[in-house]
Amino acid sequence: MGLVWREQLSVGNNVIDTDHKYLIEIINRVEQSMAARDRRGLAAELDDLSQYSLVHFDREEKIAAAVGYTQVPHLNESHQALLAKLNQVRGEFDAMGVEWSAEAVEHFSGFLRNWLVDHVIKEDLLMKPVLQKHSPSFDPR
Repeated sequence: MGLVWREQLSVGNNVIDTDHKYLIEIINRVEQSMAARDRRGLAAELDDLSQYSLVHFDREEKIAAAVGYTQVPHLNESHQALLAKLNQVRGEFDAMGVEWSAEAVEHFSGFLRNWLVDHVIKEDLLMKPVLQKHSPSFDPR
């Protein structure tokens, strides 16, 4: 079963929450491609995950700065570490060649799930009190 959005993951900002929901969709598609042993589909979904993560992290940091969240530098460091870890794990997965074991699929799936959910719970939810001082539709762009 794939990741499912839960209200407990909401940071109280529609833009950020919508991004997180879409990241969940991408991770679910990555897992489906892995389960189907679809290397081409997997590569495309991982590209989408990497590219959308960049867009999301930039957008999230801009919103955080605009609402006066004081931990934006830490948030940026966390985002950079997440991107580096994603690239590292992706490289490891690519190096496995044509076939990959069920254990490798499980490890990579677990990493992606934790990569997103842990970040939202441990980092993004810290912004919630500041974000809730603004409209849920607040978007400074």
